[in-house]
Amino acid sequence: MINCQIDLMKYTGVASQLLISLGIAVYAGLWLDKQFIHSVPLLVWILPMLVLVGNLIKLIKDTSK
Repeated sequence: MINCQIDLMKYTGVASQLLISLGIAVYAGLWLDKQFIHSVPLLVWILPMLVLVGNLIKLIKDTSK
C-alpha cells in the first residue's frame, strides 16, 4: 500500500512538472514572438516541443533505473 502511494506521488510530480514547464514554454514563446514580431508564431510552437522532448528523455532516464 505504501509503495503504491510512493509511485503515485512520483508520477504526480512528473505530471505537474510537465504541465508547469509546458505552460512556461508557451508563455515564453508568446512573449518572444511579440518581441521579434514574426508573421508566423514560430517560437510558441518550437519551445513547447523542445520542452516535451526534454521531459520525455528525462522520464525515460528516470523510469529505466
